[in-house]
Amino acid sequence: METHSRHSATQEYPHPFIHQVKMTRAQRIRGIILGSVLFPVRVTMAALCFLLMWPVARLRFAGLSEEERSRPVQGWRRWLLHPIMLGLSRLAFFFLGFLWVRVKGRRAELKEAPVLVVAPHSSFMDMVSLMPTQLATVVSRSENTSLPVVGALLEFNQAVLVSRKDPESRRRAVAQVTERLTSGGYWPQMLMFPEGTTTNGSTLIKFKPGAFLAGLPVQPVLLRYPNRLDTVRWTYKGTSWAEALWYTTSQFYTNVTVEFLPVYSPTPEEKADPNLYADNVQRLMARALGLPATDYVMEGRVPVKKLGGLSLPLESPARKTLKLLRTNGLGALEVQAALDRMLDRCRSGAQGSKDELVDLRPICFTLGALSGRVGFAATLHTAFALFDAGGRGSLTAEELSDLMGALLDFPQRHTAELHAQASGGGRLTEENLLRVLTAHPAYQRVATEYMKAEEANGTAGNNNGNAYGGNKKLD
Repeated sequence: METHSRHSATQEYPHPFIHQVKMTRAQRIRGIILGSVLFPVRVTMAALCFLLMWPVARLRFAGLSEEERSRPVQGWRRWLLHPIMLGLSRLAFFFLGFLWVRVKGRRAELKEAPVLVVAPHSSFMDMVSLMPTQLATVVSRSENTSLPVVGALLEFNQAVLVSRKDPESRRRAVAQVTERLTSGGYWPQMLMFPEGTTTNGSTLIKFKPGAFLAGLPVQPVLLRYPNRLDTVRWTYKGTSWAEALWYTTSQFYTNVTVEFLPVYSPTPEEKADPNLYADNVQRLMARALGLPATDYVMEGRVPVKKLGGLSLPLESPARKTLKLLRTNGLGALEVQAALDRMLDRCRSGAQGSKDELVDLRPICFTLGALSGRVGFAATLHTAFALFDAGGRGSLTAEELSDLMGALLDFPQRHTAELHAQASGGGRLTEENLLRVLTAHPAYQRVATEYMKAEEANGTAGNNNGNAYGGNKKLD
C-alpha cells in the first residue's frame, strides 16, 4: 500500500509537491543493510545497460542528413535497433528493482489514439512506462540533451525538445507536437505527462493543454506504484532524486502497474477548447485513481493554485515572514510600526538605482492583512491608491496585474478575466474591484481565505500552507 507525506496545502487537499519517505527504525536498518549490497550492484548494472544503449542510439542516425533526421526513422534502423533498445531499457529497469511491470488494459493503436497521457507523474523512474508502450516518443526539456548518454537516448527517441525558459522554444514545441499528432500515422505514437512536473501522487494537479491541442482522441494511462514504502517519488521538496534512487534500489523489488484506460474521444466543445478537454480528462483519470483533481500547478518553480486566472502560492511568503517575526519576539504593535515605516517609504518613492531597489509593497500589504492590524478593504484601498499612478480613480489592465501581484506576493500574468469581472466593460474602480474580491464565488477566496488574518499563535483561519482555509501548518 502506498503512503504519502501529507503536508496540508488546503483544508480540502494535501500538498502535492512535498514528499518524504517515512520509515520505522527497523525499516531504516534493513534499508541500510540491503542498500549497502543492492545499491552498488544495481546501479552498476543499470549504468552498464545505459552505456550499451549509447552506441545503439548513435548508430541509428549515423550517416543521415539533418533533413533525414527530421523524419521518422524507417528501415533497418527501426526494425533492428528498436528491439535492441527496448530490451536494454527493460533490462536496466529490471536491475533497478522493477522485476515485473504489471500491465492492465489494452494499449490503443496509433490510429485510435496518437497520444498516450500518463499520470500521476512521480519521478524520473516513470520512464518505466515506456516499456509497455514500445518506447513511444516523448517530450523532454532541451537541457536534458547535455546529460551524458541521456542526450543520445532522446535523439534515438526523436523526442520533442522544449526549453521552459524560452517562449519561442515552447511555441515551436507546440507546433511540432501538433504536426506529429495530426500526421495520420506518419509519426509514431507519443507519450506525454500532462501534469508537466512530478508530485507525491496524493492528487492530480492541473493538466497542461499540450497533449490536447490537436483535438484528437487520447488514451489515458494510469501509473501506480503499489508498494508498502513509497520510495519512487521525487518532488519539489523532500526526498531528493539520489535518495529516491537509494531507497528504491534498497528494496528487494518495486511493484509498478501501468493501466490503459479506454480511448477518450473529445466532444466538439472539447476540440474547440483544449483547456476544457484537459480538465475533463484530468477528472476522468482522478476518478479512476480515487484521487482529487485540483487546480494546483508549478509556475516558475513555485507551487501555486489557479483561481480564475490568478496564481495563489501554496506556501505564502508573507505567512513565513510573519511567523519568523513572531518567533523572534516581535509583537503586533512592533510589526505594525515596521509596516507603517515601509509603507511611508513606498508612498514617498525609494531612492537608489534599479538594481538596489526592493519592492516592499507585497510585504506591506500581505503582512498588514495577515497580522490582523489592517482589514482587507483598507489594504485594497492603500494598494489601489499606490497603483493608480495617474490618480484617475481606475486601473488599467497592466496596473491591475501589478496590484494583484503585490497583494498576493507573486507575479500575476493572467488577470484578464478578473479585469473583465471588475470593470464590466467600463472603468475598473476600487469599489468594483472590492466587490468582486469579496462577493464573487471564486475571487472572494482571496479576501476570505488567502489574506485572512492569522492569530498570534498561527492557528487562525489560514496558516501558511493551508493558504485557503486549512487548519494545519505546513512543516
